[in-house]
Order: sequence, then C-alpha cells, then structure tokens
Amino acid sequence: MNILVTGGAGFIGSHLCERLLTEGHRLSIVDDLNDFYSPLEKEANLELIKKRGPVRLYRADIGDEQAVQQLVSESRPEAIVHLAGRAGVRPSLEQPLLYERVNVGGTMALLEAARQCGVRKFVFASSSSIYGVANRVPFSEDDLTNLPISPYAATKIAGEKICYTYSHLYGLDVTCLRFFTVYGPRQRPDLAIRKFTEMVDAGKPIPVFGDGTSGRDYTFVEDTVDGILRALEYDCRFDVFNLGNSNPVKLIDLIHQIETGLGKQAVLRWLPMQPGDVPITCADIQKANRLLGYEPRVSFQEGLAKFLEWYDNSKAPAAIA
Repeated sequence: MNILVTGGAGFIGSHLCERLLTEGHRLSIVDDLNDFYSPLEKEANLELIKKRGPVRLYRADIGDEQAVQQLVSESRPEAIVHLAGRAGVRPSLEQPLLYERVNVGGTMALLEAARQCGVRKFVFASSSSIYGVANRVPFSEDDLTNLPISPYAATKIAGEKICYTYSHLYGLDVTCLRFFTVYGPRQRPDLAIRKFTEMVDAGKPIPVFGDGTSGRDYTFVEDTVDGILRALEYDCRFDVFNLGNSNPVKLIDLIHQIETGLGKQAVLRWLPMQPGDVPITCADIQKANRLLGYEPRVSFQEGLAKFLEWYDNSKAPAAIA
C-alpha cells in the first residue's frame, strides 16, 4: 500500500514508519520538524527510518493548505495516517490559538486534500484527553465526549467530528484512534516517563501534581503501532477505537519503578493539581479487540525496562524543566 504519514519524524510516527517499511509498504512522510522539542531528535528518527527502506520526505506545515494539497497530489497515497499536530494538555493552555490552527485547521487541510485526490483511507490520531473528567472507568467509545477540559482535548474532539463529516459527505473511510499515554524508546522529552527519568538521573526534584494517586493508562509504543496497522486494514465508513493498555499506573508507583530501574532515589516536589489534568485515564479496549484484533502484549514493567534500556544507551540531551 502507498501510505502518507503525517508527523512521521516524531515518537509514534517514527516507530510506525519503520514497521510500514519493514512490511513492504511504500511510504511518504510529512513533518515540519518544529521546535516543540529538539529537531535533532526528529532528524535522528528519520535516519533510523531511512535504514529500513526508501521514503519520500516533505518538510511542510500541515496548516499550509497549498503545501498539503501539493504533497498529497504528488505522493498519491492510498491511505493517510494523520499523527501530526500540537500535543500536550498543559502547552495548549498557553498557546490555544496555535493548537486550533494546527490540530483543527491542519486536519481539515488534509481531509480536503484527501477528498480531492481520491484517498481511500484516513486514520486520525485522537486522544484519551477527549474523555475529560469521566463519570466511569474504564472509558468506552460510547461515553459522552463533549465536555473537554483543555484546548488540546477540544481540538481532538473537533478533529473527530470533522473526520465524521468528511466520511459522511464524501465517502472517505475514516478510523479515529484514541491513544492512551503512549511511551517507549524515543519518547518525547516533555512526557512524564522520560522527563522523570532524566530528572531522577540528574538528581533534580520531580514536580508531583496532586497527591500522587492520579493514574495513567500507559501503552507501549509497539502496541499502539500494532493498533494503527490493524486500523489501516479495517474496512469501515467511519469508526472510533480506544488504543490503550487498560491497566492504569498511579503516578507515585511510576516514580518508584523509575527509581528502581535507575537505582537512584527521586527528590519529590509536591504541587497542586494542574488545570486541564484528569485524575485517571483507563481504556475499555473490548471494541478494538473484537473488531481490530487489537491486544496489547507489553506489560508496563516490560515496557519501562525497554524504555530505560534505550535511555541508558542514548543519554540524549534534553531540556529539564
């Protein structure tokens, strides 16, 4: 299959692109290599991808409608996996208009280009953040999702709704995947596991927001990639799936496991809960299991060990806030 991956130089995107090339697909990547975190890390990811096979790279902003139209017309993909976007709850509180422009406007630009160029399949990376402060756990795809508590979450809800609109109006096959706290080798430096690991390793205090009991459904990156690949093969007009691990880990337990893995003790700095944060995320993955055959295989202990091994081997420089 000829596939275009947006955000292919990023954390999840680079793992996906390696798998696609390994499985014999033709691949194009669009990524603007922005400075949300070091572009050098993204360039290193691209070098790893290129070792797996030929790839066509477009350095472009997905919010640039003309550039998106041109690159989709030139690459002529059968499917688009749309991973690009501005990520993170807390940064979206500081730059909400940027998040709206990239996450909402960029998604619309890609959908419109897909419509005009006859793309068959569109896979959209959504987020567990859309569930907000949920009334029940685990989170089901049928739960209410119209009360987001961060601009980031609101942009992901908007993305899903726009995807449905294009599917309904133009017959584009769309699958939306709600990712639950993906982690693993090459994880972004702003995400908790990598950020905490670097801080503990450097002897710097870790900011702990709340009482340490908040939980996250950490999902190993290779399990997430497996779900994306299954979604590419899933025949539907429009559908939505959770891709999680369904086993939340408490914040304080995460810190203790990092301490054990590094053989160092963390210095904790206790702070109030942050606006936009939710107390727990937990995916109901029964639907994904039933219809996609999705089944996460990597336990948190195993996945964290793989991450720490990568961290020890790379010791990549990163800003520690």
